[in-house]
Amino acid sequence: MKVIIIDPGHGGNDPGAVNKGSFEKNYNLILAKKIQSYLQNNYEVKVLLTRSSDTTVSLDARTDFANKEKADFYLSIHQNSGGGEGFESYVYINVGAETKKIQNAIHTRTTEVMNKYGARNRGQKQANFHVLRETKMPAVLLEVLFIDNEKNLALLNRGDFQNEVSAAIASGTATALSLKQKQPDPKELFVTLAGAFEQKKNADERVQFLAGKKISSYIDEVTISNKKYYRVQAGAFQKRENAEAHVVKIRALGIKDAYVMVKGEEGTKTPEPEPPKPEPPAGLTIQGKTVLTAEEMERFVKRVNPDAPSLALLYVQIGQVYGIRADAAYAQAIHETGYFRFQGSVKASQNNYAGIGATGKGESAVFNTPQEGVLAHIQHLYAYSSTEPLPPQYPLADPRFELVQRGSAKTWNQLNGKWAVPGTTYSTMILEIYKQMLNESKAPLQERINLIDEQIKEI
Repeated sequence: MKVIIIDPGHGGNDPGAVNKGSFEKNYNLILAKKIQSYLQNNYEVKVLLTRSSDTTVSLDARTDFANKEKADFYLSIHQNSGGGEGFESYVYINVGAETKKIQNAIHTRTTEVMNKYGARNRGQKQANFHVLRETKMPAVLLEVLFIDNEKNLALLNRGDFQNEVSAAIASGTATALSLKQKQPDPKELFVTLAGAFEQKKNADERVQFLAGKKISSYIDEVTISNKKYYRVQAGAFQKRENAEAHVVKIRALGIKDAYVMVKGEEGTKTPEPEPPKPEPPAGLTIQGKTVLTAEEMERFVKRVNPDAPSLALLYVQIGQVYGIRADAAYAQAIHETGYFRFQGSVKASQNNYAGIGATGKGESAVFNTPQEGVLAHIQHLYAYSSTEPLPPQYPLADPRFELVQRGSAKTWNQLNGKWAVPGTTYSTMILEIYKQMLNESKAPLQERINLIDEQIKEI
């Protein structure tokens, strides 16, 4: 049985391309799972994903996983961005005939769907992408439309388009790899379930509801892990596609927990190998303990700008509520405001210490008081570093809180390209200021330690 690795690009702290509230990583995973399902349901093949949820997986981990599994084919799913439109496919530079054959088959089938929906065919291309270069098997990377094109994004949000393009990609893959089509097992039944309940009365109500919609069903009583459940069975079919069509019909009635189960399948599946483990975030985390005191922070700033406002205590007090490193946040404010001299587009009267909403064209958020400005700054960092609800102690002051992909930057390094665009050295400049603050605060402490040691020696 051949092995195929499907790689949903990006994930976790790496959202990929972003268009307002739409993130490439989500569409990649949706399409990858649909392609996997189509292949496994229709062909004799083993299909594994490099990630099956919203997790961060490095490029090395993805290709190492595929190589370890000795896969026959590697398929990477992405969406494009940058002002274009349409679909394109990539293979590595100067690949062999086998890889080119697979690219041709997938590209041809996918283009048929693109033509149907009026999307442009941008052609078959070559690139020096890591996942194409470091895999030891034929590999193809697909850019399925442009997420920053509103017409393309509308297609990506359509269930019918997702299903058709996934089926086309899977079908092209199967043709190129000469996958053996599954033959119906006369003993195998595909059962349509319309819900499972712990209380029989709830199952009875579901049966009555379906009867009112002219769908016959009955209650199948099962025991799983010593617990009794009442499953509502609404049909059994020899062909999976018929069972899945029936599920669609049932879900259209508002029953979202309808699904297909293979009779006798429970508990018989062979465990699949674990996908590569998500990588922990590297670098200093945004959330953590504040080391410096307010006095130490302000002494550092006023050495450069004696007229700097006294804000450090607000950072410490508010940062503690949100679990944010207040001293590092203060270093960010120093960077954003130029030691609170406000020589850029943001003015001191705006109380905007983090450049929130600043576009460089004189536009930026305005806060009524210094406390509100500090609060908005800390809340904006909290939006990036946490997925938890806001603590109740303060009202929401950050006007861009809802625009942030929650939890997308656990570390300061991960703010690059998010807080400031392109911002490839953004965190480096902040952390350099923070390091200077720490070192300057350490010097008088070391002097005191030396004096204490001398006193101990005299005793």
